[in-house]
Amino acid sequence: MAVIEADRLTKTFTSVRKEPGLVGSLRGLFSRQRTEVHAVREVSFTIDQGELVGFLGPNGAGKTTVLKMLSGILYPTSGRACLLGYVPWERRPEMQKQFSLVMGQKNQLWWDLPAAESFLMLKELYEVEDRRFRARVAQLTELLEVRHLLHTQVRKLSLGERMKMELVAALLHSPRVTFMDEPTIGLDVVAQKRIREFIKEYNRTEKTTIVLTSHYMDDIQELCDRVIIIDHGRVLFDDQLQVLLERYGSTRLLKLTFNAPVPREVLERAGRVQEANGVSATLEVPRREVARVAGELLTHLPIADVIIADVEADDVIREVFAGKVLVPEEGQA
Repeated sequence: MAVIEADRLTKTFTSVRKEPGLVGSLRGLFSRQRTEVHAVREVSFTIDQGELVGFLGPNGAGKTTVLKMLSGILYPTSGRACLLGYVPWERRPEMQKQFSLVMGQKNQLWWDLPAAESFLMLKELYEVEDRRFRARVAQLTELLEVRHLLHTQVRKLSLGERMKMELVAALLHSPRVTFMDEPTIGLDVVAQKRIREFIKEYNRTEKTTIVLTSHYMDDIQELCDRVIIIDHGRVLFDDQLQVLLERYGSTRLLKLTFNAPVPREVLERAGRVQEANGVSATLEVPRREVARVAGELLTHLPIADVIIADVEADDVIREVFAGKVLVPEEGQA
């Protein structure tokens, strides 16, 4: 059952260009040069209940704009959207009580108050029953290991601790849909991993629909089976992450283990050497050449073991963003 629907969703911003200096200001009083910026262009997709979907794209691709339209913060220029059966920008209370938005670069907690005080305010805002509220706070703070920090001023928390409290605040009212925009941005690897583990377990147990944007591919690979790639405001790809890697990874890796040392220069004739230490090596070869190269290496070199693997997701995504691989638009993936 689809809980999120976007149909040809479009957002265009109009900006005014002003020439520098006093003369430019005076001219601007009588004649203004307007420029249209197409942030999102006819984006369409559906997301079912319980899915955890990665929303990818370079800076300025339109990801956050789409999330803001779906959550009702922005009105679209054209197109249609549906969230849990409601039109998002109508901002009906019935809808707002069923979704949440977490933005890694913006806070919803009061900076000078303990998180517990902000939670009480949100309890009243979302009309959460007392017993349910207490149980929810206990459950979420225990899972995120921040229960002992409930009465500490938010300003005194570390970045990772604040992000965990933000997640608690966003999930207090048991939303059916949660948008997470860069939830691990700026965090160290330990904090990132803990938050990823929490999101994955929460999605599994609560069946909450989660749309996640992140520039960290570890977030996407560990959490999301499906990815939607958007660039220049358009959907370029909408399918399983593994499909993207298999279809658009132009190279593959040969991971070799040798019975005897093999010189690096010998390996360089077969492909690009990523690493080599004499007794093992990793070669990157064109996908269409893998079978031939592997066969030749097995015939001529003292190979004890060979593993054929896909290149890292980071590399594939980087090529997609750089336009080095052809990715079909929505409906052709």
